[in-house]
Amino acid sequence: MATLEKIRNQAGLLVVIVGLALFAFIIGDFLNSGSTYFRQSQDQVATINGTTINYQEYQIRIAEMANIYKMQMNTDNLTEEQNTQIRQSVYDTMVNEIVLNEVLNKLGIKVTPEELFDMVQGEHISPMIMQFPLFMDPQTGVYSKMRALSVLKAIENYQNESPANRAELEQIRNYWLFWERTMKQQRLQDKYMALLSKAIVANPLDAKDAYEASLESSDIFYTMQPFVTIPDSAINISDSEIRRIYNQRKEEFKQKATRIIDYIAVDIRPSEDDYAKVQEDANKILAELMESENIEDIVNANSEVPYLDAFVSESGIDTDMLTFVETASIGDIEGPLFREDSYRLFKLMDKTVGADSVHVSHILLADQTGNSEALEVMADSLVALLKAGRNFEELAAQYSVDQSGQTGGEIGWLTEAVALRYFGEDFKNAIFSTPVNQPTVLKAPYGVQILKVTEKTPNVPKFKIAYVHLSVTPSSITYSNLYNALNQFVSTNNSSEKLEAAAADAGYVLNSNISVTADERFFGSIPDSRPIIRWAFENTKKGEVSTIFECKNHYVIAVRKDILPEGYQSVQSVTPMLRNELVYKQKGQEIIKELQTKNLRTIIDYADAMGTQADSVKYINFATSRITGIGLEPKLTAYITFAPLHSINEPVIGNNGVYVFSVVNRDKADNIYDEQDEIYKLESVNSYRISYSSIMSLVEKAKIADNRIRFD
Repeated sequence: MATLEKIRNQAGLLVVIVGLALFAFIIGDFLNSGSTYFRQSQDQVATINGTTINYQEYQIRIAEMANIYKMQMNTDNLTEEQNTQIRQSVYDTMVNEIVLNEVLNKLGIKVTPEELFDMVQGEHISPMIMQFPLFMDPQTGVYSKMRALSVLKAIENYQNESPANRAELEQIRNYWLFWERTMKQQRLQDKYMALLSKAIVANPLDAKDAYEASLESSDIFYTMQPFVTIPDSAINISDSEIRRIYNQRKEEFKQKATRIIDYIAVDIRPSEDDYAKVQEDANKILAELMESENIEDIVNANSEVPYLDAFVSESGIDTDMLTFVETASIGDIEGPLFREDSYRLFKLMDKTVGADSVHVSHILLADQTGNSEALEVMADSLVALLKAGRNFEELAAQYSVDQSGQTGGEIGWLTEAVALRYFGEDFKNAIFSTPVNQPTVLKAPYGVQILKVTEKTPNVPKFKIAYVHLSVTPSSITYSNLYNALNQFVSTNNSSEKLEAAAADAGYVLNSNISVTADERFFGSIPDSRPIIRWAFENTKKGEVSTIFECKNHYVIAVRKDILPEGYQSVQSVTPMLRNELVYKQKGQEIIKELQTKNLRTIIDYADAMGTQADSVKYINFATSRITGIGLEPKLTAYITFAPLHSINEPVIGNNGVYVFSVVNRDKADNIYDEQDEIYKLESVNSYRISYSSIMSLVEKAKIADNRIRFD
């Protein structure tokens, strides 16, 4: 009983303890399971109306787009600018897909498998498909349904192909899947745009108006007094006027979250010692080239450009080499020459006369057994067929295991250098020694080739040149000296104020008031400066000085000078722009007021009063965007269109000054009015505008959290 009584007395405490235990259990379970949520949150590149773009998906799409670029541009490497464009393009595409698909799902708009088939092989081939290179007939250069079907079957079963062919087919498959998805998304967008365009139609009144405006053009005689003739100091603009304009146009001043930074950039350039060291190395190499017979080894051991064991024509060498070979004998050496931060040496190894390029086709034979004897027998049989008159292109399409078989075995035009680089020494020697249209068999590491040279360029002088290229680059000591000097400067001047005061005296240039947003890849002229932008957005501490960043060939320090939140720009930030507009408007009014006090009857009178010259312009109509000799003046264009003939128009305040004009002639074309044609033209223009603005409107209205700054 005593025990029960104690329990009753402590009931309140027990409730609290049990409650805390339950809370700990629940919150602990949430935190354990929630760790996945937090990890997912950390992987979110962006959220659009609640839909997440995760980092892995984003990176896959970027890699995919980069591969498409490389294939289309036939390159293995992309520039920083190209990679930046790709990342932005992928992000924009993914955002557009999400906001558009939300609307499409609500409307029930979709693309069926039957539609996709029809777009590739049916009666309504997609324009994208019509331009797909692999689907074009090599003979006619136009889209072929049979060829498309053949390619699609090949890439569908690419895993069953030989190793030599599998990688290439997989690359083509990925290329096709990208365009298939793009084509499907484009069709969805086209359906949506078609739906919207039906809601905005041109009527006969619009058509007649547009027709009349396009027919009539005006010639004017005019003069203009620019705003600069009145000093800014003569104009007073009140803060209340600026605020009134700001409130009227506030929607124009929306802004993303922005950081204002100052920065110092130090060019990492070679020192005098660096130049001297490379020149010394170049002189040593010169001595070796003069004394040694192992020229190829010397070049490969020292030059940034490997030895090229191939002849090149005059069209394939630069000015320095050309000047050298024009007078050089075999064995002569030129250099060291100093050009653009590098030292160059040339040695003429040999001369000849021959074709600069040859046009080559081949049939590649290969199997998975590695039975080279069987392949050679097969190659000999095919050569016999060719000599008997069989068509090379047909045999290539039937027997060649690589994709060139689909284009008749064509490889293309090759120089010796290109042939050596991509196909090797034996291939190069074979194609440049084989007569035109005479098939020859060549063993290769990946099978057996039947080669045919179909054409050669005329013979020209060719040269084999040993070329040593030594770039002068900053040494580790130079890097260290530049870094230490900047680091010491920052340590002493570790605030925004100190940095600004001391920069010039220390020999540094302080670049001020640079605006950056989170989605920018670089700022100013500093390449690879994305890490600095990421630093600028890491916290909201104004005046903080960064550590030293290495951005390609610069050391950079930055100051987070100001922080502008997402929303609307402040009145203060747009005051200079608005003040200028109001100043120009008031100057215009002052000019007009002054002109009205004078008895001016002709354009020449106005020109004299303005202190300017009169001039003329022809063929101005309502659709004229820029007036010849004047520029972008839409208000003036409107006045000219509707002004009466042969009368002095009232002065017009434009963008750059005050204009006075007279319409001296007005021509009207005698084109026959076609109402349906005019309506069609207007609706085409409307369709284009809708296509662009509707997607932009969806994006602008979407709730978007852009977190890319965390990842790249």
